Amino acid sequence: MFLIALGLVSVIATGFGVVAWAIAVEGFWETLAVVFVGAPLALLVAAWPVALGQALRAIADIGDAVTFDPALASAPAARF
Repeated sequence: MFLIALGLVSVIATGFGVVAWAIAVEGFWETLAVVFVGAPLALLVAAWPVALGQALRAIADIGDAVTFDPALASAPAARF
């Protein structure tokens, strides 16, 4: 959960940074380069903690699903 929260904060901060960067550059073509090249790359890098947090959560869910529980294995199976 920490990584997802950190990722959301970093994406929001990156959004503000990209807007400030686009305002700070000189010229039309440099502004377009910031918006169409720099912004997607910066947001992609900022979103890595979210992806990592979701991947770790999925691995933990898989681990919970395949965990061997000796108490359940010794109980006889119910027959219907």
